[in-house]
Amino acid sequence: MVIRATAIDQSQSRAERRNFQRVRVKIYGRFMLEDRTEHPCQVIDMSPGNAALRADRIGLPGEKVIAYIDHIGRIEGVVTRTLDDGFAMTIIASDRKKDKLAAQLTWLANKHELDLPEDRRHERVAPRNPLTTLQLTDGRQYQCRIIDLSLSGAAVEIDVKPAIGVHIVLGTMRGQVVRHFEDGIAIEFAVLQRSDTLESEFSGE
Repeated sequence: MVIRATAIDQSQSRAERRNFQRVRVKIYGRFMLEDRTEHPCQVIDMSPGNAALRADRIGLPGEKVIAYIDHIGRIEGVVTRTLDDGFAMTIIASDRKKDKLAAQLTWLANKHELDLPEDRRHERVAPRNPLTTLQLTDGRQYQCRIIDLSLSGAAVEIDVKPAIGVHIVLGTMRGQVVRHFEDGIAIEFAVLQRSDTLESEFSGE
């Protein structure tokens, strides 16, 4: 049964490779195998239908995988083949989820190609209500003022300066610190935001 399932997954994988372009990325995360053990990983390349992961622990073909990837979020699928330093997996998701993945991967690919800490193609604006809170993963919260923000990130005036790479929540939006400047920090959102979401979040209404 496992061999049959693997053959089907590999067939689906080939079909999805025709529909989706793989994007070379360098993002990190963790994955869980069927024995419920968790392991760190790095995504080498990814499409909305497949991903190649570099990892010390290698899943077996046909094994189910759940992964939590920075900037992407939760994905799940099945191991299709092993690599010298990791494994490849299909991504099982709805069409809507795959469309979202395609948008996220396009953004990541453009950001990587331009070597920008934030996607500056998006207009940066000053919010009507700039005062909000920034929360660290350990629960500590700090008052801060948003200098400007875009669909992909924000510049924040704040007394503390969490280390670059630290994950935070700005208001209700997840992100990570990507740069320090004299009066604060620059934040990159975990996912590309919608303009109406930003408007409702920081409109002050």
